[in-house]
Amino acid sequence: MSLNNDHIRVTHAGSLPRTPELIAANAAKEADGITPEFLDLLETSVVDIVQRQKDLGIDIPNDGEYGHAMSSSVDYGAWWNYSFARLGGLEPTDVDRWADAEVHRSTPGNIVLTSFPDRRDRQKFNDAYSDPSSGILAHRKSVAQPKIAGPLTYTGQDLVASDVTNLKTGMQAAGLTEGFVASLSPGSCARVANDYYKTEEELVYACADAMREEYKAIVDAGLTVQLDDPSLAESWDQINPEPSLKDYLSFIQLRVEATNWALRDLPEEQIRLHVCWGSWHGPHTTDIPFADIISSVLQVNAGGYSFEAANVRHEHEWRVWEDTKLPEGKVIIPGVVSHATNVVEHPELVADRIERFARLVGRESVIASTDCGLGGRVHPQIAVAKLEALGEGARLATKRLWK
Repeated sequence: MSLNNDHIRVTHAGSLPRTPELIAANAAKEADGITPEFLDLLETSVVDIVQRQKDLGIDIPNDGEYGHAMSSSVDYGAWWNYSFARLGGLEPTDVDRWADAEVHRSTPGNIVLTSFPDRRDRQKFNDAYSDPSSGILAHRKSVAQPKIAGPLTYTGQDLVASDVTNLKTGMQAAGLTEGFVASLSPGSCARVANDYYKTEEELVYACADAMREEYKAIVDAGLTVQLDDPSLAESWDQINPEPSLKDYLSFIQLRVEATNWALRDLPEEQIRLHVCWGSWHGPHTTDIPFADIISSVLQVNAGGYSFEAANVRHEHEWRVWEDTKLPEGKVIIPGVVSHATNVVEHPELVADRIERFARLVGRESVIASTDCGLGGRVHPQIAVAKLEALGEGARLATKRLWK
């Protein structure tokens, strides 16, 4: 996460649309296992998507998260579900947590996460969430999640090695030198159902110890690891009834400290943290304000901080940087293009958004990005148009900022 020298660099938040061939191959893999043909398709697909990112003006690409299986073209959970194939100690269930209506109630000083359907935003707009024509959760394929039934271990060494190798192959072919691989944060990992660990602290630190192996493999390969951590912001809506801010900050502090434990001795300049409020296309009226958690976010030992800033529920929060000092030598990676709408942002608007942040933290410290992953959230054709707008907007902002 070096600073900009002569232009606004461009990246994105991770997931990119999979090809129909890759989605079909992922489905076949469930029955046939990993075959040489699958590995060949995965490598050529990653090489292609890295080149396409370069062509669209992206300076810091990834593998599109192609090594993270997507269940269908609409998939809000691949960023999390991929980890189930890389962790030991899990036991399969037939429970789809997006549909499981089990209720868990929190009390003062005792926060627990409730089920996804019991989220406060979903309860507030129940008719809209329940209507398949509303577009909120339309066309999503049901996916079952496992539960923790024994000690968590990391078993994904071969899979993360494949992610790393394919991305580096694509970068070399495209002539790019910086790249990142997305990985699940300890706090987000800990949202899986747990029948083994006795305390929340044991659970979160077990997740930190297991996922650290993936972080280290990515960093040791000379790439940047992006920790996907919606648990810091999104969990607020998953606590019913709404907790006090003091209780919530204590709840996420455990996750911050466990994350830093997992990152110990790893170079900050190769770590970026992604914070978001959830990628589904709902109202999000019960999202926690960024200002309430930004001090916690900045405690994570990362060189860059990625966050939603184009989403209309959070765009106004660029103002938090008027009162928040970015630590020396670090960068922000604001979303200036949204995953939450099919409307393609105008490059002039993208440039304006970039300039706002540059005026507050310095042009050298802003890397333009998307709010969240585009893959599984918008149509592939629209995703390409959004990335084009992102690249063009960054070029316009560069002309204005480096006059």
